[in-house]
Amino acid sequence: MILNVVWIGFILVGFAVALAKLALGDLTVFARVMTGIFDTARTGFDISLGLVGVMSLWLGIMKIGEQAGVIGLFARAVAPFFRRLFPDIPAGHPAGGSIVMNFSANMLGLDNAATPLGLKAMRELQEINPDKTTASNPMIMFLVLNTAGITLIPSSVIAIRQSIAVEQGLVGFNAADIFLPTLIGTFISFAAGLLAVAAYQRINLLSAPVLLFFGGFIAAMAGLYGALHSYPPDQMAQITGLLGSGVIFSVIVLFVAVGALRRINVYEAFVEGAKDGFGVAIQIVPYLIAILVAISVFRSTGCMDYVVGAIGAAVGAVGLDTDFVPALPVGLMKTLSGSGARGLMIDVMKTYGVDSFEGKLAAIIQGSTETTFYVLAVYFGSVNIRRTRYALTCGLIADAVGVVGAIWVGYLFYR
Repeated sequence: MILNVVWIGFILVGFAVALAKLALGDLTVFARVMTGIFDTARTGFDISLGLVGVMSLWLGIMKIGEQAGVIGLFARAVAPFFRRLFPDIPAGHPAGGSIVMNFSANMLGLDNAATPLGLKAMRELQEINPDKTTASNPMIMFLVLNTAGITLIPSSVIAIRQSIAVEQGLVGFNAADIFLPTLIGTFISFAAGLLAVAAYQRINLLSAPVLLFFGGFIAAMAGLYGALHSYPPDQMAQITGLLGSGVIFSVIVLFVAVGALRRINVYEAFVEGAKDGFGVAIQIVPYLIAILVAISVFRSTGCMDYVVGAIGAAVGAVGLDTDFVPALPVGLMKTLSGSGARGLMIDVMKTYGVDSFEGKLAAIIQGSTETTFYVLAVYFGSVNIRRTRYALTCGLIADAVGVVGAIWVGYLFYR
């Protein structure tokens, strides 16, 4: 299992670097490492525990939708597109509807809804998995597309930029000016992940449903930008918040209303589904703590700083512009830790200025990439998958292309 190799590598490399720092006189290095380990172990448990309520809510709602037949309708509506990407999912299987809803929540930036919906989809995909300990083709496709998922509106990044702009005394600052570049960056990452998995699974993407999806999405991006780009940041945040919340609540109402019309005991269906929430959330605890601890060791020993420094030196040696290097740690950290990447993004904005090239690029990278190791640990751990096959490879390809694409877009828009 590739995660086993990565986990061992993070621990051993971190230990070797810590020993080197100790030899150079850094007497606090092991104290920092142990503090980070204990803090991330507690964080992993807190995250899992926090999922209990949300998981129970969404598994209950999804059970209503499943018994009402709405999930099946979702699956049939997107069947032409998903048949190309997920040929091993039987026609009309509820996993198709769960995948659609997970992607929709991700696109709207609704993490609290996206994670339980994604875990629900993984459980349904596990039902049709012939080898319960090995990731199936549909699982890998779903996971990679999830880690490289398209985010229509990076609401949290916009809010952070606006807050820092106020601290820095900027007047008339448009925190949403990274909206279109970020959207393009996420699209590049999504396309890279899709192409990588399609190459492994030998899926032909040159079909009408797939081309129609990409064409429709590009048209939707243009339309959304045209409709929102003229609003000030606070109004844009309000509109996008209304859009996301309205869509999700409308889905809940739809499930309940259809269930009532079909004379289903909606309350009992909700309770039946919600009972699984606690078990799913608790099951991911050891997987999540394991990956977070390894990441903490790699980060707290300074290994991440060495990687960034080496990349910057290599780029400078061939005569290329190195202005992007201060923002690069955000992309590298995002693969490992979402909160860590957010902290690095804020640090770049405060150091170089929220309206600087480096500050804008850090925001674009933060909004264009995903926490691949976290997603793999949580999603595969929720269904006890031990052999992940090429999932991590494709996820990292999407991440790498996403970071490079975000940097290219940043130069395209701001240089």
